[in-house]
Amino acid sequence: MDKTDIPGTFSSRGGSAFGGNATSGVTLGPVNETNMARIWNKHKQSNAPLKPHTSSLRGRRKVFVGLSGGVDSSVAAYLLKKQGYDVVGVFIKSWDGLPTKNGIKFREQCRWREDRRDAMRVAAKLKIPFLTYDFMSAYRNRVIEYFFNEHAAGRTPNPDIKCNKEIKFKLFLERALNEGADFVATGHYVRLRAVSRKPEAVSRSGSLNSLNIFELLQAKDSAKDQSYFLWTLTQRQLARCLFPIGEYTKTEVREMAGQADLPTAKKPDSQGICFIGEVPIVEFLRTRLQSRVGAVITADGRIIGEHEGAVFYTIGQRHGLKLSSRLPYYVCGKDIANNIVRVAEGNDDPALYQDMVEASEVSWVNKAPRVGNRLTAKIRYRQKSEPLTVIGIRHELNKHTNILENVRMSWLFKFDRPQRAVTPGQSIVLYEGERVVGGGVIM
Repeated sequence: MDKTDIPGTFSSRGGSAFGGNATSGVTLGPVNETNMARIWNKHKQSNAPLKPHTSSLRGRRKVFVGLSGGVDSSVAAYLLKKQGYDVVGVFIKSWDGLPTKNGIKFREQCRWREDRRDAMRVAAKLKIPFLTYDFMSAYRNRVIEYFFNEHAAGRTPNPDIKCNKEIKFKLFLERALNEGADFVATGHYVRLRAVSRKPEAVSRSGSLNSLNIFELLQAKDSAKDQSYFLWTLTQRQLARCLFPIGEYTKTEVREMAGQADLPTAKKPDSQGICFIGEVPIVEFLRTRLQSRVGAVITADGRIIGEHEGAVFYTIGQRHGLKLSSRLPYYVCGKDIANNIVRVAEGNDDPALYQDMVEASEVSWVNKAPRVGNRLTAKIRYRQKSEPLTVIGIRHELNKHTNILENVRMSWLFKFDRPQRAVTPGQSIVLYEGERVVGGGVIM
């Protein structure tokens, strides 16, 4: 177990984690690890996980809430405790700078110490136990390496989706269950609905049968909906997840935080890459990827300038091209092997649009759609869902045996109208009404 912090042990008023006078105005002092471990062990013994095959969803009550130090996860924990769940707060430490040959960089963009302190104060206010999980190594290997490798290959990845898949709903979920949790919860704006579910069919190992169907739905607050980032979640994972704030608007969440006197009630929302914060992407990439001068070419083949490396540009990008023209130029394609950046002339250039999208690494929340199904989809966050048709599935031919195998499978979709700046590496997320069908990575 990582360092275990019981809020009551640092309360300036001497409150305990399970009662007393712990408040949001605590003063963080020296931590007595022996006492914290003793209190946590006592808590575990007195709150033993319920046996499997309970008679109701609420019967399995222990929830580990990912406390990020922000208002959303704080209110998630508050709501769950108010509903009678046995809540444990967990801060996930994933970033403390990028090691480079010139030392650690981009450490200041992530205020994890400040965020952790805010999370601890929320836990103290709610009088719930508090843990810190250190996933820095896994985050660097699974998310940051992926980020660099995708850019090097000419794609533009979404690290937030990768972080949800590999860290929050894999490592955090697995560890929480191993330490006695029945569920994990986060402050994501998304809703979960159980359909034709028989709770007794879910074992503690998370095994499911066909009677347990979970639907992932868009949030009540369409402006804050985060379902786009959660398309990789499976039925096994959703059976162990709670999303308490999905039924509320951001304004309502702020109001509840204020009414509950939570320390994070007025804290601004975080921005930037998951766990890292706001970083200048090109500067970040230059720590690993080399600049290399290449040609900028129009869709009809004219060379109109130079760039400093195709790996540093993304489809749809306008700024940073340093080209002069009556019409603005937008990146519409890249040839990484030959270090070429292709540009469209003006926002109406057909080279910037396409109606066919191919996606790999697909994942379906419930079941896969059928060829010919009519759905809607987004190819970027905050985009309005656009209608499309499922065209088919493509299987790659094994080059060694010339046999058609599922060596690589991709799905083809056709939008009703061409989409602007379809970007390889980004995600296409499909919906049926408010329900998330699934998604994939654009090829």
